[in-house]
Amino acid sequence: MSNQEKDLSIEELLKQENTTEEATVELGSTLLELEEVRTFFTTRKGLVKAVNGVSYNIEAGKTLGVVGESGSGKSVGAMSILKLLDSNGYIDGGEIKYRGKNIEKYSHKQMRSIRGNAISVIFQEPMTSLNPIFTVERQLREPFVIHQGMSKKQANEEVVRILADVKIPNPERVAKQYPFQLSGGMRQRVMIAMALACKPDILIADEPTTALDVTIQAQVLKLMNDLQKEKGTSILFITHDLGVINQMADNVVVMYCGEAVEMAYCREVFQGKTYSHPYTEGLLKSIPRLDTAPGERLDAIPGAVPHPLDLPEGCKFGPRCKYRTEKCEKEHPELVEVAPNHKIRCFYPNKIDRTQTIQ
Repeated sequence: MSNQEKDLSIEELLKQENTTEEATVELGSTLLELEEVRTFFTTRKGLVKAVNGVSYNIEAGKTLGVVGESGSGKSVGAMSILKLLDSNGYIDGGEIKYRGKNIEKYSHKQMRSIRGNAISVIFQEPMTSLNPIFTVERQLREPFVIHQGMSKKQANEEVVRILADVKIPNPERVAKQYPFQLSGGMRQRVMIAMALACKPDILIADEPTTALDVTIQAQVLKLMNDLQKEKGTSILFITHDLGVINQMADNVVVMYCGEAVEMAYCREVFQGKTYSHPYTEGLLKSIPRLDTAPGERLDAIPGAVPHPLDLPEGCKFGPRCKYRTEKCEKEHPELVEVAPNHKIRCFYPNKIDRTQTIQ
């Protein structure tokens, strides 16, 4: 890419390179692609491979759920899309294509036209994401002023409108308040409003309901579903809770130790009777159920996610897997397609076959 190209915004680049490109995409068509993305962090103790060769697609108007335990690389993979990494982090390889253009090669100036405009983020904890010394109005009007060139007066009017869109009562009053004056659920609605201000194509929701109680969580999830139906926004939903994924997602990526271990339609993950990754199986069995007998213990996954600087040889999930064999300890499985739109990284993806290995 030339220096002249680096100074252009994404809108100018798209116009220059393909003047016939449509501004909209059909429902279900690919909007964003990650192809073999590797994101590493340099530390004093060694190189941490937080994301190591992850590929997935986000479709227009659909929700992709990314699930896994803490340390699986799900958030780092999402933040790599917008290059929101710590100073010691970098993308070592792969491609990140938005509307067919590899934005991984874009300069910081070009990325500013993407962040908050084409792709927005709802962060995990709204109290630390919102500035406590500025009013809601001042923080919410920034996207309108920066990306849409509105005046202060116009932006303030839009702030009230979008607060009403996310079902905040008395939006004129709330706009004049500070974040510490709002409840957790209200703050999260403000974050959703900020993320949707410029009508982005893609919304990255990084565990947006983790800090909320169950009733408020249900309200926020319903709000996101309603807004998606109304505005057609694609959602990348990151969580450790498979119950939330079942409610929100169309497609699912299960991650472990920086790798995708299973990719499928949501219904295949929850209803599939033939294939699954042992890690996915363990996550599903650890979910509390209404039909659980009194005193019955959950079938928890033994052990913990290994340290990123001390990963096991062979299958990364091997030390915690009850189906492991000698092959699992020595060889690293590839992500293979076991059924249409269903990929699994396991030598024994068939549930019956692997059950027989431990008998």
